[in-house]
Amino acid sequence: MSHQLRAVTLTHVRYQKGDQLGHFLAWVSLVPVFISLGGFISHFIFRRELQGMFFALGLLISQFISDSIKLAVQQARPETCILLEMCDSHGWPSSHSNYMFFFATYFTLLTYNKLGIILRSQMIVCVFVVWPLAVLTMYSRVYLGYHTVGQVFAGASLGTVVGLVWFWLVNARIKKFFLVIEESAIGRWFYIKDTSHIPNLLEFEYENARAARRHPSYKRSQ
Repeated sequence: MSHQLRAVTLTHVRYQKGDQLGHFLAWVSLVPVFISLGGFISHFIFRRELQGMFFALGLLISQFISDSIKLAVQQARPETCILLEMCDSHGWPSSHSNYMFFFATYFTLLTYNKLGIILRSQMIVCVFVVWPLAVLTMYSRVYLGYHTVGQVFAGASLGTVVGLVWFWLVNARIKKFFLVIEESAIGRWFYIKDTSHIPNLLEFEYENARAARRHPSYKRSQ
């Protein structure tokens, strides 16, 4: 009996041998993985900010919506995808484009409204890093043969819209419950907090860390 094999494609991106641009774009195509595993997981371990947690939750919701639409529409990937042997899923809308444009939209709104965890007012990061990465990711999926132009634009549009709506929901409706979450048993147990009310978080943490060094109650036991 023959068995059809499938691959775990989380970090499996193919490109034509010798194609330097394709090699570069293959790495760009993995940016969502780096953001998820390196960014949000490390954020929870070291920061535990409610804004960051709801940011990550929004990305999961956006991906769930994208996957649900894929199952409903069932639009095939382009013929170029057959050569990659990675066409066992539907193509419309592009999940990579959806992810990156949700991330770029939410990140930009956080920065513009000075609600970010670290990058308070550095819109230059959004303009010259975050959005170019989103566009490059979208382009990479077409260049590498995984999606059509229509599929990546559909994903980008979906991510942008869901990012806008989720940001409004979090900061206009859900944020009023942040204090309740902070003071809950789970919030206290995991040291979950909201610091979006602090104008300059880096300065606040720096000054308090220096003050704590001089305070006897914060001394480590030898």
